[in-house]
Amino acid sequence: MITTDELFRICDDASFERAALDIFRRQAAECPPYREYLERIGVRPDQVLRFAEIPFLPIGLFKSHDVYCGDREPEAVFTSSATTGMTSARHPMRSLALYEQAFRASFRTFYGDPARWSLYALLPNYLRRKGSSLVYMADRLIADCGSGGFYLDDCEALLRDLAADPKPKILLGVSYALWDLAERYAPKLENTIIMETGGMKGYREEISKEAFHRILCEAFGVDAIHSEYGMAELTSQAYSSGGNRFRCPPWLRVLTRDINDPFCLQPAGMRGGLNIVDLTNYWSCAFLQTEDAGRVHADGSFEIEGRIARSDIRGCNLLVQE
Repeated sequence: MITTDELFRICDDASFERAALDIFRRQAAECPPYREYLERIGVRPDQVLRFAEIPFLPIGLFKSHDVYCGDREPEAVFTSSATTGMTSARHPMRSLALYEQAFRASFRTFYGDPARWSLYALLPNYLRRKGSSLVYMADRLIADCGSGGFYLDDCEALLRDLAADPKPKILLGVSYALWDLAERYAPKLENTIIMETGGMKGYREEISKEAFHRILCEAFGVDAIHSEYGMAELTSQAYSSGGNRFRCPPWLRVLTRDINDPFCLQPAGMRGGLNIVDLTNYWSCAFLQTEDAGRVHADGSFEIEGRIARSDIRGCNLLVQE
């Protein structure tokens, strides 16, 4: 059985697919919601011989089931943010060391040694609740950077500290908070990467990603807006350095499926629902059918084009529908 350390040595399609099949067979046996889902769709794990045959679990099950392997108590339970009346997803995290290894390796893949950066986090709604994986990640990365910090509502202190910091900087912010900062102050930020985490969380109107990034670029005086793609149900992150084009670390893959047929994968370039293989979801389920829509390109990078409306989903959700 592949070990967690070996996940970070994956370097090509063959090693990725071998690891995926190994993890699939274990999770099909040890993760009760995934095991039941496979039974209901008539898939026998011993007959899945190729990576392309692995079924993806509807991500909504993280709201209604404990998607977890093994009998040891998790070290933490991360929860998703939710607007009033919505149910939060829960992701039991058996090993915080694995989570830290994953987000540090993802960050280093795209931005290098954290020590060369200062990380400033503008995450007000995340800071106000418990169980945020994003806050946990940002807190550890700020410590790795050795400079930066969290800011709740004191935008003037944030701008003052950014201006006084001589290091290259990353300003990581939830989308609505960055929009508020841009609208109120329109500060021209030098030597700074603006990185948004997506979602207005009901605080601002939803507009296209392109329009939103144009607003931020003009206000902050930067050429591009970076983005972080992650969620409570994942252990790893993908990053975009601009243009809504996300790239994955080697142990993370994104595929597209037909929106109306969740078992039909789409070729590169076709719009569809996004399926994610996150092999560092080692103790939950690594094969997730998300509610995001987008495109995956031939080089493995992907774009986000919004959420899939419930009225558009006519496929098989099974356990989710109960």
